[in-house]
Amino acid sequence: MKNIEIFDPAMCCSTGVCGPSIDPELMRIATVINSLKEKGIIIKRHGLSSEPQDFIANKVISDILQKEGADVLPVTLVDGEVAKTKEYPSNEELSKWLDVEIKPHQLRKFGRGFGCGPKGCC
Repeated sequence: MKNIEIFDPAMCCSTGVCGPSIDPELMRIATVINSLKEKGIIIKRHGLSSEPQDFIANKVISDILQKEGADVLPVTLVDGEVAKTKEYPSNEELSKWLDVEIKPHQLRKFGRGFGCGPKGCC
């Protein structure tokens, strides 16, 4: 099984359901990762706001941030190597890397309560 890590830009929460508007891309990636987790597949996410030490400790991420700045985020590593920058991996890319099928109808719908309290994530 491939080791996949996503290094997120600084943000309030990783779900996309906080703040004044919902970010559909954050909602999609959070939903996909949650559905994969239910199948026993773990994709690690690191948030710049909440886990800055993870960005410093990972040489690949530290180097790319020094060269390109925070605008390169999100960065996806597959087995420790940069697989994608500046946007989250598509369902098709994740399917290919993990050798699993991700069908939209199989994704569990995301709702409030996934990392958010009654007043939001922050």
